[in-house]
Amino acid sequence: MASLASPFRFTFSINSKSNSSFPFSSSGIGFRAPSRIGFNSMSQPAGAESGPSQDDESVKVEKDNSDVLVQYVVLRRDLIDTWPLGSVVTQGCHASVSAIWSHKDDPHTLQYCSPQNIDSMHKVTLEVKGEPQILNLSEKLTAGGITHKLWVEQPENIPTCLATKPYPKSIVSSFFKKLKLCK
Repeated sequence: MASLASPFRFTFSINSKSNSSFPFSSSGIGFRAPSRIGFNSMSQPAGAESGPSQDDESVKVEKDNSDVLVQYVVLRRDLIDTWPLGSVVTQGCHASVSAIWSHKDDPHTLQYCSPQNIDSMHKVTLEVKGEPQILNLSEKLTAGGITHKLWVEQPENIPTCLATKPYPKSIVSSFFKKLKLCK
């Protein structure tokens, strides 16, 4: 069952024993960055921080399923370098949503978007050099039977990025092993 409580904890404290004139370094005023409470990190096994909840069946499912579902998003480096960053991110969002919505009845998509997995989706964002490379990747994915959405920005007719539908990582990772992480 979903909780309306915030997953973040903020800590603010004031210590009056400081003599510094700079207000936030050693003034005794402190702020600790938010920490995730009760949520699993994607980089740690389920239950690593706070232990598994006995009433949360998704913990058991995640531990039993070593082949995680993942969606790959591939952006063009030439656009990242020339377009506003928000515009490029938006293109990736369009492709991701389109790939998921177009395959909303697919068993992998249903599992990926299920209530027990919705807060722990796995996406990998990669980059290719430019338009020829994104078109080539799309052709390889099509030839390999990997369902994806090549996002073509209209009315300019510019292929900007692509996204796969969710797949088990073991099925799709080989198509992306030569690509760089988008940074």
